[in-house]
Amino acid sequence: MTTMASVYPSLENRPLKGTICLFDVDETLTPSRRKGSPEMLALLSQLRHKCAIGFVGGSNLPKQQEQLGSESVDVISLFDFCFAENGLLAFRLGKALPSTSFIQWLGEEKYQDLVNFTLRYLSEIRLPKKRGTFIEFRNGMINISPVGRNASGEERYEFEAYDKIHNVRKNLIEALKKQFPHFGLSYSIGGQVSFDVFPVGWDKTYCLRHIEAEKEITGIEYKTIHFFGDKCFPGGNDYEIFSDERTIGHAVDSPADTMKQLKEMFQLS
Repeated sequence: MTTMASVYPSLENRPLKGTICLFDVDETLTPSRRKGSPEMLALLSQLRHKCAIGFVGGSNLPKQQEQLGSESVDVISLFDFCFAENGLLAFRLGKALPSTSFIQWLGEEKYQDLVNFTLRYLSEIRLPKKRGTFIEFRNGMINISPVGRNASGEERYEFEAYDKIHNVRKNLIEALKKQFPHFGLSYSIGGQVSFDVFPVGWDKTYCLRHIEAEKEITGIEYKTIHFFGDKCFPGGNDYEIFSDERTIGHAVDSPADTMKQLKEMFQLS
């Protein structure tokens, strides 16, 4: 895959040197689990000439590659900072940063207790549809989907509407909190069909340690950190970073809204 970082000014030479814009992916840069538009990518390219940019998503990197990259362009070349799995898997200017493992932190015994309880719970509830991949193992977390991550686009919308009425994800989270209060885990609803499970403190604010480390690497202190996301309510997977005192949070309701706000804030066309 090709890289594109060389066409942009170095981080030290961006006009807004102390500013960075971080973005959620689903329903912020792209429709949920779908490709980002050429217009969005072009706007991000304009913005990157002014300040540093990065994405911070809960999903793993292959999903972000599907949505934002292409067969010829690697997603990690489109952003200065790429934070998959809330920043547990991180890239700076196309190069990997040290990563951390959820399974090493939790341990195999506790992990299997968590998985077994979840699968038993899901086996006892009835939904409009059930498909495949109910638990997706990731480097920094696990992702649990009652309907299954293999659900089609139409089935995802069907589950999302059903979940708004019956609180399927919320109820499962409450059951997990009750069953494993001593595990030190956080639960965060994101996207249409799933929620993330990760150690306390490993939410999207985890990525900010990489941003703060830039002061030691290049001397740049990012005093203005904009974050754009759609799940900015308590319990949503953007809430912690949206409300963090180190960031300026911007709630959006669609990629079109993200583009509108960026154009107004940064005088982009």
